[in-house]
Amino acid sequence: MPDRYARYTRLHFDRPHPHVLRIVMGMGQERPNPVDAVMHAELGEIWRDVDADPEVNSVIITGAGRAFSAGGDFAMIEQVIADFDTRARVWKEARDLVYNIINCSKPVVSAMRGPAVGAGLVCGLLADVSIATKDARIIDGHTRLGVAAGDHSVIVWPLLCGLAKAKYYLLLCDAVSGAEAERIGLVSLAVDDAELDAKALEIAVRLAEGAQTAIRWTKYALNNWLRLAGPSFDASLALEFMGFTGPEAKEGLASHKEKRRPAFPDRSTL
Repeated sequence: MPDRYARYTRLHFDRPHPHVLRIVMGMGQERPNPVDAVMHAELGEIWRDVDADPEVNSVIITGAGRAFSAGGDFAMIEQVIADFDTRARVWKEARDLVYNIINCSKPVVSAMRGPAVGAGLVCGLLADVSIATKDARIIDGHTRLGVAAGDHSVIVWPLLCGLAKAKYYLLLCDAVSGAEAERIGLVSLAVDDAELDAKALEIAVRLAEGAQTAIRWTKYALNNWLRLAGPSFDASLALEFMGFTGPEAKEGLASHKEKRRPAFPDRSTL
């Protein structure tokens, strides 16, 4: 593995094919693959290294163990709420993650099983081919945390599944199964768990062995739909991080830690 990947500690790499790079998030910890401050930064940076690697034609991104991604680590969220410098840094990382995966010239295949939440879900749904197990649980939990739906939500959910479905799931934070996600167009494919890794590799190999200029230029052209939504994304991300300064985020985080329903303050004057 080239030295360009040696600095990563939360992302792990192997090559199941000479021109396919597989990225595995986390190590299957007791809480399945939380995104801590280190992983959050690495998820934003990795796509530049992938783009610059002449040996990589396609990428698989998946999670360690039985989960794709469990969302933000509570300690990182507490720091974002408490500290301006942390908030500014994490905002930039969140912006870079979205734009870097969109601008990465190599096609990305995601393989999602178990919970798919938070920054990991950004990669899962912005992948060029997204594959989920039928019983995967895709959740955008921003409003449950007490902040606006930022990350990737506004830039891609309406395009994938339509505005009505996007509003339903992003406002209410209901879980979407992999099977339902395929039905509404949120993911490319839903497969049985036993088939997930083989299907992801099959598609990644087909992409890696295809006409590289044609595939990369097609991805670039198609992703102009996402670039057109850049102003909406920038607004949503700014509103998300402004929300971290308010009382709703504090109550949302406390309710998660205490495993109870949130009691958000009355905002009827808004």
